[in-house]
Amino acid sequence: METKDFIKLEDRYGAHNYHPLPVVLNKGKGAYVWDVEGKKYFDFLSAYSAVNQGHCHPKIIDALVEQAKTLTLTSRAFYNDKLGAYEKYITEFFGYDKVLPMNSGAEADETALKLARRWGYDKKGVPENQAKIIVCEGNFHGRTITIISMSSDPDSYKGFGPYTPGFEAVPYNDLAALEKSLEDDNVVAFLVEPIQGEAGVYVPDDGYLKKAYDICKSKNVLFIADEVQTGIARTGKLLACDHEDVRPDILILGKALSGGVIPISAVLADDDIMLVIKPGEHGSTFGGNPLAAKVATAALEVVVEENLAKKAEELGVKFRKALEDFNHPAIEKVRGKGLLNAIIVKPTNGKEAWDVCVRMAENGLLAKPTHQHIIRFAPPLVITEEEMFEAIEIIKKSIIEVLEG
Repeated sequence: METKDFIKLEDRYGAHNYHPLPVVLNKGKGAYVWDVEGKKYFDFLSAYSAVNQGHCHPKIIDALVEQAKTLTLTSRAFYNDKLGAYEKYITEFFGYDKVLPMNSGAEADETALKLARRWGYDKKGVPENQAKIIVCEGNFHGRTITIISMSSDPDSYKGFGPYTPGFEAVPYNDLAALEKSLEDDNVVAFLVEPIQGEAGVYVPDDGYLKKAYDICKSKNVLFIADEVQTGIARTGKLLACDHEDVRPDILILGKALSGGVIPISAVLADDDIMLVIKPGEHGSTFGGNPLAAKVATAALEVVVEENLAKKAEELGVKFRKALEDFNHPAIEKVRGKGLLNAIIVKPTNGKEAWDVCVRMAENGLLAKPTHQHIIRFAPPLVITEEEMFEAIEIIKKSIIEVLEG
């Protein structure tokens, strides 16, 4: 079978809820992937930052294989001999009392929302069913009905109502709007992405997170950080919140928590928040399975052992400078932190970001546009400086070919 055959197969038998680039991949290692014809590419999407540790990292794969031979799933109806050790490791790693393990990022967000509402009723004294959670315009937290109910993107919410009540959206990076919204005593939490990834790597002003956190504290409101995409060293710190020394009341993690091997997510909080949920009130068949416990531990160990946060910080500065120095008239802006970056592309001669991404794929680099005019660049953090500069040349070459051709 060739590329067109695999694409045709998916088109015939799969739901049409994605619009992939016309590339069919069957192998990955480090910062590279290969297609079914054997062509090699730089991966500059990293499965939306799930593969921070690189494709098929040997330590993570070894942990997966070793545990898979012994025990994969028990459900939480019973204890298993791997979960407790993982819970101890991750809570000490991030500095929280407790962790609630889940699978996907959306599940983790839903978990955080439930925690915040229950905390509001039990601890803050909000009247039953009156809890309100403040979110940001331009957010992306997943695809569940409740999560799209707080979205401002019609592609996410249009045609899926009725919507879950209890949310109010304020402009991102707008402290005055946030402060005004928190005047309502029924507000229990503020949910925010430290950097809005799906919105196009929208980096807030310096000090925004810290000031937002302080405002929340003054109003007895929980500060919830969705670090599913920005966490695990992606932005040059272990967490993006670390850039401003902010410790979220509730921390949401996913994606790179498994190094892209299996779905693993987690919600971390201290006892005062986490223990408002009692047995039988929340859970997941696969959440906290022994396979996930071993994989997540190995994935976090790799981040420390290979100093990936520092590497992301150093390479990110060089990446942005190289594209800024390129100074192409079709690039309106370069922005990002660490190795989570984006360029805003000015449509030229009927060509836009999608066309640039198609040409980059032809030239050996994979990335994906968001919102038609923005290209997000997020290579695995194990990429070397030499590899990164080789990739930058492909990006520049593709922009010239498409937007000057």
